[in-house]
Amino acid sequence: MSAMRSDLDHLPHGKQRELQRLTEILFEEFADAMKCASSPKKKDGRILKIVLFGSYARGNWVDEPHTAKGYLSDYDLLIVVNQQSVVDFATYWYRAEDRLMRDTGIKTPVNFIVHTMDEVNNAIAQGQYFFSDIIKEGIALYDLKGSTLFITPEPQTAEEAVATAEKHFEERFPRIEHMLKGVGFFIAEQHLRDAAFLLHQAVERAYTCFLLVETNYAPSTHSIKFLRSLAEQIDPELIAVWPRETKHDRRLFELLKRAYVDARYSEHYAITAEELVWLGERAEILRNLVETRSRDKIEQLRAGAPTGI
Repeated sequence: MSAMRSDLDHLPHGKQRELQRLTEILFEEFADAMKCASSPKKKDGRILKIVLFGSYARGNWVDEPHTAKGYLSDYDLLIVVNQQSVVDFATYWYRAEDRLMRDTGIKTPVNFIVHTMDEVNNAIAQGQYFFSDIIKEGIALYDLKGSTLFITPEPQTAEEAVATAEKHFEERFPRIEHMLKGVGFFIAEQHLRDAAFLLHQAVERAYTCFLLVETNYAPSTHSIKFLRSLAEQIDPELIAVWPRETKHDRRLFELLKRAYVDARYSEHYAITAEELVWLGERAEILRNLVETRSRDKIEQLRAGAPTGI
């Protein structure tokens, strides 16, 4: 396959500067992490490519944080490395993520996934259209000279696409309901931190189910903010699930996002029954939309498959 495009001319100069800055931070933090590598092989770890994908690559981003909608698209990045050992987020990438959140020169939220070249090309070969779309629509912010090219995407057959989407939905969707039932039980028992953790899991599972049905891929992350961002780019109607107009609305989503760690381990994490009820209502709306959208997607795929599937 030919090299990816690398131009950013469609973006405002401020966004271009942010992307340059975040690329510098990724390399700086990766280099620092590599200094602590425990073996010669790990010390040979390299970043091969950094690819901007999603709305800023396609040109349909939203930047309205100060309007009634209060919505700001995130930067989404695919980082491709040369070996599996340096994919490990907790060792090589968590400092970069933290610095990207704190850097005053970057106003736009940043999400990134890390995979080896083999993982990406194998996923493309298996018809994972999440990666195929990245290759088709993405913009290379960095491409190591002489590094392996992405292979040409080979889409799944219609029959394979239906079977894959159905498998994901049948396996994943019931598990959302399991978590929501647990939330109700723990609220009734006044175990609010446990309820918050299960509610986080319900939302995480809902977004994961949606992404798998839609793209045959979901990143290995517990960040519901990242999962939300990816899902909302696919279906903007999902944006309405989580109001962003007021500080109160934004604070409650952040409270839920923190629940994955803090509700289990921090004695300072506090949430009220009323807050859980509001968050639970939003999660129910999300669950219902995910069910509708997923069933619609499967029907669309089935309509394109030969008769008899």
